[in-house]
Amino acid sequence: MTHRERSIAALTFKPVDRIPFEPGWPRESTLNTWRTQGLPAEGNWFDHLTATLGIAYDHAKSPWVDLGADFTLIPRFEEKVIEHDGSHFIVQDYKGNICEIADTFDVTYLRQAKDFVTRRWIRCPVESRADWEAMKERYRLDSPGRFPADFAARCERAKQRDYLLTVSVNGPFWQLREWCGFEGLCMLMADDPGFVDEMAAFWNDFVAAMLERVLKSIAPDRLYISEDMAYKAKAMISPAMTRRFCMPCWTRWTALAKAAGVPLIDMDSDGYVGELIPLWIESGINVSDPVEVAAHNDINEFRSLYGRRMAFRMGVDKRAMAKGGQAIRDELDRIAPVVRGGGFIPGCDHGVPGDVSWPAFVEYAGLLARMTGWL
Repeated sequence: MTHRERSIAALTFKPVDRIPFEPGWPRESTLNTWRTQGLPAEGNWFDHLTATLGIAYDHAKSPWVDLGADFTLIPRFEEKVIEHDGSHFIVQDYKGNICEIADTFDVTYLRQAKDFVTRRWIRCPVESRADWEAMKERYRLDSPGRFPADFAARCERAKQRDYLLTVSVNGPFWQLREWCGFEGLCMLMADDPGFVDEMAAFWNDFVAAMLERVLKSIAPDRLYISEDMAYKAKAMISPAMTRRFCMPCWTRWTALAKAAGVPLIDMDSDGYVGELIPLWIESGINVSDPVEVAAHNDINEFRSLYGRRMAFRMGVDKRAMAKGGQAIRDELDRIAPVVRGGGFIPGCDHGVPGDVSWPAFVEYAGLLARMTGWL
């Protein structure tokens, strides 16, 4: 089986030759630590890991294609440092947020999750109706650069893939939080829900229109929805608010994707998702990650409650990985029933932190490789 075939089969409860080997993904600071603990300074860490374990990992052979459809704001805000106090920067990121970060990082670290960057929010780009009207102009479907000139050709090349093709979008909670800030959004949900309805409907229409254009040319293998909306033990908003502000988007986008033949609708949310899974299933979503163990997510309980209506990715406790030894063996024993039942690609339940040493990661990865059929 190719990685693409194996991934789709594993997450749709079909037989596989081996479960995809996805132990987890370190960020920059973790890699820097590993390079002091035995990981070579040169070369790809994953290739070194598989060589160390003796795994003949079958990488995709077809060239990776970036479809180039841009769901972000156009034009972006200027990235700049506004102030430096000797240990912290006050910066503006490309989304228009003003925030404070340690000066061990620079503003480029806010474009993507290259590392674990703590920030203090100072101002968000939508704090008034005037801000909102200006923001909407950055999400015009006809903006230059929204789709590359060779989009059709890229889609044709991608049809020959043997890897998993993913289209990623921000969910409504995630996107409105980026506009208004977490506190600002939650206050609006209570004090001015009509405004939240308006922003959510705008985002629903924008993403749907983008997806319709993509899906006319190609059916990806996965629609990935980023929607961090849970704390350690509870969702960030009530089920009633979730139904009102989020489910219309999820339901519409999922229906579009499934009608085009997309097999995987993957919802990403940190925190405790037990209250949210039933709403995701109702919306047509069939994969959940990262299933953080420290947030009281019990994957065995979820499988008992939801059966084959929900598949999972990740879900291995990073704290047990750091401890190694019997702790990680016990952790893999804990998830073994769900692994055996299918619909689960196990791996670290978020980015791999620096307290997971390279020797501990190699130990864990070897155990995981045996569990998933690679050794």
